[in-house]
Amino acid sequence: MSATRLIFGFHAVTSRLRQNPDSIKEIFFDEGRNDQRIRSLTNIAETQKVSLIACDSDRLDKMAGSRRHQGVAAAIDAFSTYVSIDDVLDTLSEPAQLLVLDGIQDPHNLGACLRVADAFGVHAVIAPKDRAVGLTATVHKVSSGAADAVPYIVVTNLARTLRALKARNIWIIGTADDADHDLSDFRIEGAVAWVFGSEEKGIRRLTRETCDQLVRIPMQGSVESLNVSVSAGICLFETYRQRQQTGK
Repeated sequence: MSATRLIFGFHAVTSRLRQNPDSIKEIFFDEGRNDQRIRSLTNIAETQKVSLIACDSDRLDKMAGSRRHQGVAAAIDAFSTYVSIDDVLDTLSEPAQLLVLDGIQDPHNLGACLRVADAFGVHAVIAPKDRAVGLTATVHKVSSGAADAVPYIVVTNLARTLRALKARNIWIIGTADDADHDLSDFRIEGAVAWVFGSEEKGIRRLTRETCDQLVRIPMQGSVESLNVSVSAGICLFETYRQRQQTGK
């Protein structure tokens, strides 16, 4: 019998259902929910002939280790992890919010970034296949469950992926210390993909050139840079704040 692991949250489970339904052993859903979102997910599962198990929210809390499961979890084949960015985007009924990590090699930094992504409703985290840490055991531990809640998509050519996102009307915003625009007075609208590089080198040249816009986080103290997960948290919160104000 193959090993299984748990993923949870609508984006993670729906993306898996559309991309690789055969990897799902069973889906658990909150029997107290009867909204359009849960009906859509269960309809897809039934079409794909995936086993559905209704349960109460307390059981889901225990399974996920938190209450951030959104009322749905899935037991999947632990060795089947592929999901595509197109499949994630095709499930959305709201403007996309993506986090792109270019060259993050520290598993603690990646785990912290995944926690931040989950906290602010990021639909997927994208990273290159090369020069990146990947989902190690340390990443899973540091992420506190976020690694199984936020789709993590590995791509072979990051610049090409960013151009594909542009073609889907997603605004690519890179972060750089020498950017002309300051985050504090920068307007964020519609679907966005935030791009962050490593602390030592920042985003790579080709990635930088592919961005639609570069912004910098205003710094008032003596330090020259922030940890990548802190920077991501600041930018994602600002995105959340502006969307709450405009309702977009």
